[in-house]
Amino acid sequence: MISCIAIDDEPLALEVLKKYTSQIPGISLLATYSDAIEAINYLQSNQVSLLFLDIQMPDINGFQLYRNLVEKPMVIFTTAHKEYAIDGFEIDAVDYLLKPFNLARLQKAVNKAIAWQNSKENNETNTASAYLYIHEDYKMVKILFSEIIYIEALDDYIKIHTSSRHYLTLLSMKKVLEKLPKKQFIRIHRSYIVAKEKIAFTQFRKIGLISAIELPVGDTYRSEIQEYKGNA
Repeated sequence: MISCIAIDDEPLALEVLKKYTSQIPGISLLATYSDAIEAINYLQSNQVSLLFLDIQMPDINGFQLYRNLVEKPMVIFTTAHKEYAIDGFEIDAVDYLLKPFNLARLQKAVNKAIAWQNSKENNETNTASAYLYIHEDYKMVKILFSEIIYIEALDDYIKIHTSSRHYLTLLSMKKVLEKLPKKQFIRIHRSYIVAKEKIAFTQFRKIGLISAIELPVGDTYRSEIQEYKGNA
């Protein structure tokens, strides 16, 4: 069960969310707030899995509110302004709902949140069949960990190289590393993360992968490579 709260300065929008979430299995709306400051106070002492968060509010912008949270739950942004969509995905939001939305559209967003939650649980148990979800071309894409060869940083984006194709998504290396099981992946450079099982050889300044690709090892990450070699 995903626990959530809704934050929106429009009472009608909160009533719509109450009505719709009551009809969707797997989700529990614990509280609604029209005052962003009250919501922040609640979040400081209570854990929730998901936020439904409006963007334009009088006291604080929804993006600012989310960035300021120490513990960041999943977030689905809700707003009447389409131009905010890109900013929402930059925060790694589960989804972006353009008002007015119907029950079916909300159900789709909640399904994504449930998938993210399941993916996180799989990551934490380090199961071989685990996977992660990313945004690509405004779609949620599922990638098996076992298919990933390496991940490359490209400014604000990352490119995930797999055995079949590559995926480009707006995500930082830090964020994607948090989603990956440590037993299966290692960062070797500020620009590269590799799958341990895809490593063919290691040298002082480079690593070779089974796909005949060679990648540099950054000075900062040499100790991690030495630890990996010691445990291999």
